[in-house]
Amino acid sequence: MSVYTPVAEAELDAWLRNYSVGRLQALEPIKAGIENSNYFVTTSQGRYVLTLFERLPASELPFYLDLMAHLARHGIPCPAPIADLADQYLQRLHGKPAALVTRLSGTSIERPGERECAEVGALLARMHLAGRSYGAYLENPRGPKWWRLAAADLKPFLSGEESALLEDELAFQAQHRFPDLPRGPVHADLFRDNALFEEGRISGVIDFYFAGVDCLHYDVAVCANDWCLDANFGLEPARAGALLAAYEAVRPLTPAERAAWPVMLRAAALRFWLSRLHDFHLPRPGMLVHAHDPAHFRTILECRRAS
Repeated sequence: MSVYTPVAEAELDAWLRNYSVGRLQALEPIKAGIENSNYFVTTSQGRYVLTLFERLPASELPFYLDLMAHLARHGIPCPAPIADLADQYLQRLHGKPAALVTRLSGTSIERPGERECAEVGALLARMHLAGRSYGAYLENPRGPKWWRLAAADLKPFLSGEESALLEDELAFQAQHRFPDLPRGPVHADLFRDNALFEEGRISGVIDFYFAGVDCLHYDVAVCANDWCLDANFGLEPARAGALLAAYEAVRPLTPAERAAWPVMLRAAALRFWLSRLHDFHLPRPGMLVHAHDPAHFRTILECRRAS
């Protein structure tokens, strides 16, 4: 959610005439994140988020937008795409694919407790159940195929120690793919900054633009590696227990999923270490760019490998 493409108020006001959302009243760039250009948009009829897709293939965008629309229809508090006057979710702005979605209320929390972890666990399970009736298919775009491509791109930038760790973990993950685990659409990026809370209850889940089809339990591992960290980068037992118990109260895990949990935690750590390395060493020029420290997820991966 960085800003790579500047949008002026006058041009956006003209662009919004393709929608039945009223006239533009305010436009504010969103500075957090690293993938797309995002703006808060306020019109005479409501509050929205405008996204200009900077590098996602146009062929993949219907998967994300239709998934959000599907989940919103099934009661999941996620952004609902707004159709234009031609009944299309996807438009173009500045020559780039662009979409307008509803803006959800609430704020993200920096220090979740057991209650908040239980909230996100239950909502993630509801989201997985709702996704079972979603018919479109897109393999997780940051899954094992991408891991190998990213590792090749990063090879010239890594130290010998980093390269050895990366190659060893890729080899380990290649031997643990779990084709028989329950699969379906996963958010794949449900960190604390992608969940909104109001009065202690979860009010929204945002940023579905890393979604894809993968093992459902991988999605839980992504959450746990962010929501449940202790001071030493391990999983804090009370918060991790609350997240998993609340998830299982909605969608019980299979014995195979329970057995795969340590590997899923390592896979989730590997994916985000790789993506942060990629954004650090191979950044794109942007007007406002927010990059994350790769060392954070390297430490998490090393901790998961040692446990």
